[in-house]
Amino acid sequence: MTDISKDTSVDATADSAPSKSGGAGKIWRELGPVLLFVVVYNLVRRMPEGGGLFAKETAIYWGTGVFMAAIFAVIGWTVYKKEPISPMLIVTGVIVTVFGGLTIYLQSPEFAYYKPTIINLLFAGLIFGGLAFGKNVWKIAFQHAFDLPDYAWKVFAIRWGLFYIALAALNEFLWRTQTEDFWANSKIFLVMPATFLFMMANMPYLMKHSNDDAFGSKAENK
Repeated sequence: MTDISKDTSVDATADSAPSKSGGAGKIWRELGPVLLFVVVYNLVRRMPEGGGLFAKETAIYWGTGVFMAAIFAVIGWTVYKKEPISPMLIVTGVIVTVFGGLTIYLQSPEFAYYKPTIINLLFAGLIFGGLAFGKNVWKIAFQHAFDLPDYAWKVFAIRWGLFYIALAALNEFLWRTQTEDFWANSKIFLVMPATFLFMMANMPYLMKHSNDDAFGSKAENK
């Protein structure tokens, strides 16, 4: 919840439960870019001021550049492993390229601040837009990991759509009211824990309605 925050909550959703594809590696592929952003940002923030290439005021640009490179590496590794690239990862890659590139090229950190909001709202739009036209993109993206009846997929998708809207609102609040340091580090101490807790809160629902024996239960009728 791939923002530099949310930027990571998508494919990790499926890997929070037992799945056929093996979750640990994919979770690190999702979390890695965010962790690198925060680490690089904080390292550069410890540099002296002075307008040089590694001056502390350039931290947002270095963090953004490393984050972009990490996203490209994730996509490249996914292609190399001949695994399908999820629509969410494609959306994240496009938005990161556009807004990350504008952040660095124009030396304007505002584009980095907007990016998580736009990514989260696009994810919510994909979910709710798909449902409006009779397509559950959440089911299409994660049916390899969960075996649910259609009504359960719809509820699951709506929950995540609302969560993405909440993440977008949170990002807007943070960058507009808090310091840049607080906003950047909130990816680790606020957004990631919130995403993890949200995933765990959904596990009882998934276990109740799953047809997959990996959950140790059969689907139940409403």
